[in-house]
Order: sequence, then C-alpha cells, then structure tokens
Amino acid sequence: MKSAPNDNIVFRDIDKSPTLANTVSKKLHKLERYCGEIIRSRVVLEAPHQHKTKGKQFKASVELALSGSPLTISSESESIHRAVNGAFESAERCLKERSERRKTLRHQSLAPLDPVD
Repeated sequence: MKSAPNDNIVFRDIDKSPTLANTVSKKLHKLERYCGEIIRSRVVLEAPHQHKTKGKQFKASVELALSGSPLTISSESESIHRAVNGAFESAERCLKERSERRKTLRHQSLAPLDPVD
C-alpha cells in the first residue's frame, strides 16, 4: 500500500480511538497478503443516527483502490468492533476470490492447446 495506514481511517460521529485505529491498521496490512495490488485504502467508521427499531447501529466501510476495479464493502452491527470485523472478513473473502479468478484465467491462457489429429 502506498499511503500511511492511519491517514486513511476516518471517524464520523465516533471518538477517535487509538486501539481501534491500530486494529484497523493491522487488518489493512493483513489484506496485502491476499492482494498486492492495493493502491490506496480508506476505512470509514461511523455511528449513523439511532434507528427506531434496531437501536444504535455502527457502520464500517472498507474502500480499496485496486488495479482494475475498486472494491467497497460495508458492514453494520450494534458494536463497532463487530462491524469492523465483518467488513474486513468480507473484504478478505472478495480479495481471495479475485485472486483465485486471476490464477484460473492465467492458467487457462498458459495451457497448451491440444494437437489436432
């Protein structure tokens, strides 16, 4: 990743927490294992207005600028930590699937053609 990890964590309507920022930073670095093509990342942690029936919901959004197409994933939960974990688990799953698709396409293009008799 090109940018500093703490510069791309945005807190909206939530007090800045060094512990939470450190957790998010570690999870961003972990994503690099699955995809080395991350150009830029941004994580938005927010507490939208209280929902009438669901109560207080927290939202975590992970935005990744990848070579090819960007990836944005959000997760909501009653706990900001659960929302962060859910968003990063989904991002990890998407990056793994993307990597597998690329490997499959690469192997198909490199496979030798069957000789015609």
